Amino acid sequence: MNRIVPLILAVALFMENMDSTVIATALPAIADDLGVGPITLKLALTSYMVSLAIFIPVSGWMADKFGAKRIFRSAIVVFTIGSILCAISGSLWAFVGARFLQGIGGAMMTPVGRLVLLRTTRREELVSAMALLTIPGLVGPLAGPPVGGFITTYFTWHWIFLINVPISLIGLILSSIYLPEIEKLDTPPLDVTGLVLTGVSASGVVFGLSVISLPVLPPAVGIGATLIGIVCGVAYVFHARRHPAPLLDLRLFRKPAFRAAQTGGTLFRISTGAIPFLMPLMLQLGFGMTPFESGMTTFVGAIGAITTKFAARRMFAAAGFRTVLITAGLAGAATTYMNAFFTPQTPHAVIMGFLLMAGFFRSFFFTGTNALGYSNIDNQEASQATSIASVLQQVSLALGVACAAFVLEVSTALTGGTLGLPQFHLGFAVVATLSLASVVPYILLPRDVGADVSGHRRKPHPAP
Repeated sequence: MNRIVPLILAVALFMENMDSTVIATALPAIADDLGVGPITLKLALTSYMVSLAIFIPVSGWMADKFGAKRIFRSAIVVFTIGSILCAISGSLWAFVGARFLQGIGGAMMTPVGRLVLLRTTRREELVSAMALLTIPGLVGPLAGPPVGGFITTYFTWHWIFLINVPISLIGLILSSIYLPEIEKLDTPPLDVTGLVLTGVSASGVVFGLSVISLPVLPPAVGIGATLIGIVCGVAYVFHARRHPAPLLDLRLFRKPAFRAAQTGGTLFRISTGAIPFLMPLMLQLGFGMTPFESGMTTFVGAIGAITTKFAARRMFAAAGFRTVLITAGLAGAATTYMNAFFTPQTPHAVIMGFLLMAGFFRSFFFTGTNALGYSNIDNQEASQATSIASVLQQVSLALGVACAAFVLEVSTALTGGTLGLPQFHLGFAVVATLSLASVVPYILLPRDVGADVSGHRRKPHPAP
């Protein structure tokens, strides 16, 4: 396998994934400079996620129409311009608009990066390639808070965005040299109705859940936006059944491996989205840690995620997708549930040990889920598959944060309005139970599913 290709894609996706969380610890400093409150500035977080939700569905069509390599390089340029505009913003709306522009670049970067990987990687090497591409999605959200806290403390918040510029330039140069030219495909006319329905649906759900979990506007606005998103999503299902070339072809869900990967991955990702929200808050409010201390504590999970790269291919070849995914899903749920037993008296090494194991099992789960989901996707379907997977990813992450915030709010209200360790413990127990449900779709699959990708072959029974 040409490792330079997944490495270039992984660096670009790491930058995009980290940037979605890196400003969280810098919000007070940015808000002070712009003359607004930190709560108001959370609109910048929301605008980024909404932009991703709107533009991800059309990314696959654009890659087929204009070429995946060209769109990927263009996404890096747009992301870089957005980063520069964020750094020089002098008002709230300028900053929110710049974050929206960043989101457009990020929306193209993630699914098109996966598409490039699918079209340049042999099926038997897909697990190793996906192991590299899975790391940014797990490490980025963990690295964001400590990196943001460090830069804001020792430099200025502007460098959170300016640091993207040299990384982007390197990525642009390397992708121009090493990414192979991927030929354009014959594409049908753009499904404009589908684009509107999917854009409103995904952005409505993501925006609504974000408002509910990070109250910037009245909760009624979040509930209304979520309901509009759901209605448009249902309308798109009926539209896609009648349209000869829908923007997102839902017929892919007829394939058992793709259906199981998207269903199981979405359920598991709800937990993954909730943990970066719950853990720093618990360590800071319940344990008395500083933001930087809590960020460095949770970052150990990134080490666990990175180690998966060295063992993934052998593990899936030895045991197969079904066995490894069920095991990783159960272990991931168990390590998440253990967070409900942490107290300030728990030895720091014990906490970090469980976080390390959690990063390891989650990385195995997502590596296998991504590889299995694309195992029987042909070249013509690849752009559709990556777009659908990326939309579900954004919705599930937003749903995870909203679910965790809802549990905290309800449990706090029921216990007299005091947010403490019991509320965080309950939050971890709920999201662990949700992630446990993620193994059900894999239990229903045959044992040798995706064997041509994993390399797993069952031993024949000896002749009687």
